[in-house]
Amino acid sequence: MDASETLAVDAFLGLLVPVWQVVIGVLVLVTMVVSTRKLLLRGPSRMGGALLLVGSAVIGLAVVSYLLQSL
Repeated sequence: MDASETLAVDAFLGLLVPVWQVVIGVLVLVTMVVSTRKLLLRGPSRMGGALLLVGSAVIGLAVVSYLLQSL
């Protein structure tokens, strides 16, 4: 590939990155809504553990996102 082809490929991939972030965000949001609905149907006895699990998942996702962006 010459320099112009490389720049075109980099520009195209640069445009796709935000699209994939939106797709991942929507999938995470759908998963959270479905999980919250199931949790509410089970009752308050499982809320404490579920909140810890969801909180850990959010923190883990934020850390992974930060590490991937800093590369």
